[in-house]
Amino acid sequence: MRTGTVPAGVEPPFELATYYPIFLYLAVIVAFVLVTLLMAHWGFLKPKRGTAVKLMPYESGMDPIGDARQHYDVKFYLIAILFLVFDVELLFLYPWAVAAYRERGIAIPPAMRTIVFWEILAFLFTLVVAYAYAWRKGVFKWR
Repeated sequence: MRTGTVPAGVEPPFELATYYPIFLYLAVIVAFVLVTLLMAHWGFLKPKRGTAVKLMPYESGMDPIGDARQHYDVKFYLIAILFLVFDVELLFLYPWAVAAYRERGIAIPPAMRTIVFWEILAFLFTLVVAYAYAWRKGVFKWR
């Protein structure tokens, strides 16, 4: 038997030297972060010419006009919540689509395919009903 080889079924002895590249990589990352943070806070690296335009608040590329604490219409929140609801519901379809159309490997058992299919149709029907309800209530009309 050659030196350096381990027979089958025997765990090789622990050697810290095999982890030196990982420790070196971690040290480089930590050093990079520390140097970057220090350079960001050193005053002589930053320009100090503050003009009136540079000191003005910046919001979405537009000059700020009026009070910063303006009330938003509830319509913004309704649209955001509806987007999240429909987006999350559609995310539930991805696992089914992957499992239903997989050729090999773990998939839906043949005995359960029809049950799962009808469950997905019921889920989609619920989604359509929720969409129709929101449409009927005028949530999608921008006033």
